[in-house]
Amino acid sequence: MRCEYILALDQGTTGSRAFLLDQKSRVVASAYKEFKQYFPKPGWVEHDAEEIWKSCVDVIKGVLRKAKVPVSQIAAIGITNQRETTVVWDRKTGKPVARAIVWQCRRTSDVCRRLSKHRALFKRKTGLVLDPYFSGTKIQWILDNVKGLRQRAQKGDICFGTIDSWLIWKLTGGTQHVTDMTNASRTLVFNIRHFQWDKELLKILRIPQSVLPHVQHSGSVFGKTKKAASPLPEGIPIAAVLGDQQAALYGQGCYDAGTMKNTYGTGCFIVLNTGKKLIYSKKGLLSTIASDAKGRPVYAMEGSIFIAGAVVQWLRDQLGIIKTAADIENLIKGVKDTQGVYFVPAFTGLGAPYWDSEARGIITGLTRGAHAGHIARAALEAIAYQTKDVFDIMQKEFHEGSKVPALRVDGGACQNDFLMQFQADILGAKIIRPKMIDSTVFGVAQLAGVTVGLWKGKQDLVKMHKKDREFLPKMSLKDRKTLYAGWLTAIRGLTNDS
Repeated sequence: MRCEYILALDQGTTGSRAFLLDQKSRVVASAYKEFKQYFPKPGWVEHDAEEIWKSCVDVIKGVLRKAKVPVSQIAAIGITNQRETTVVWDRKTGKPVARAIVWQCRRTSDVCRRLSKHRALFKRKTGLVLDPYFSGTKIQWILDNVKGLRQRAQKGDICFGTIDSWLIWKLTGGTQHVTDMTNASRTLVFNIRHFQWDKELLKILRIPQSVLPHVQHSGSVFGKTKKAASPLPEGIPIAAVLGDQQAALYGQGCYDAGTMKNTYGTGCFIVLNTGKKLIYSKKGLLSTIASDAKGRPVYAMEGSIFIAGAVVQWLRDQLGIIKTAADIENLIKGVKDTQGVYFVPAFTGLGAPYWDSEARGIITGLTRGAHAGHIARAALEAIAYQTKDVFDIMQKEFHEGSKVPALRVDGGACQNDFLMQFQADILGAKIIRPKMIDSTVFGVAQLAGVTVGLWKGKQDLVKMHKKDREFLPKMSLKDRKTLYAGWLTAIRGLTNDS
């Protein structure tokens, strides 16, 4: 019987998903499960790695039960994951030594400040800014704060991994300690010029190289499943691994230099494929590694916005002005503008291009006439403004002033038609929304299929991309400039006060 299905595992910040896709890249079945978020101190965010693994086991079982497909027909597994989140476990027992430190966690701000003299070195070698967002300072923190752990790490008894490494370890029964280049490039200790762990940076962060996983191309076999260790039969190859944003880039068909996507999830992540050209941003964007159509490394520029869809959750959970995220469209219906209200949702600091970890959210321009609809609209507009902050810099630094014709979008919040139209208006660019908005899953499943020969590469993949809708800019240039100038004023007030 021919193997013609791909199992895609999407391990995200708030939940885990499994999808089974057929030979035409159609979703046969899917399953989802949330897991607990831990906030032990202000600015701290943690996950339980064992709870994450259990959620993945549950969704794998769920998707197989729904699909009613013989597991013998699964050709390969693809894994895409929340990046930078740091798991440290015992090499012998396979048990985590502490809770995972999530990418959103700001506990290592002081570490970054102490290392500020090395900022230029980290930027040149890793393409990243020295920020608590990335894994490196999180690893150091765990080694320093779990009693006796540094000594055990020096002896080779400890493993570090981003979530992909942890899941591969579990699926393969502890036989494989590996990662891919896209995840490695987010650790703050991977040299993206030479595609290897950097000994100088490891020394600065006091991280023993023995804790690090082996690094492979994103499209390669990372190991095979062990029946005794996972809900899957023996021997299914894990044939693709991509950090979530690089998976979305691949899933949007952005294999070539000059193609760009934005994912509207908890945060916003704008990624531009720059091909073989490594570009260092002068305006706060990151240089990172992505994947070409065959799973080989290429360079990309990225702007990471910490709070996007999460601002809608805040309106629901903290402010209580909507009951569900979908209610926001009804709340702003008939609200023609924000009446001068601007909302800067810097709940966990500001990401690109500002990189201000101490900034906190503000709402400005409130008057007696302002109501919940104005605040809700300002929250949505803030997502678009933050995207413009990055988009304008990105197209200038890559295209030397020429205009990027379109932005491909995905993620849950891209289903909001108001937001997509306002995004097109404020950018002055076409927005392309695909029918399959789960681009992370789509991307890693397709790369896994390419790796094992289910699909031949770009010639097969382009046939699978279906467009849902295009949004064209309608706003006048004058209005665009006026509105954006108000946003920049709000940002300046925030960064000056923080």
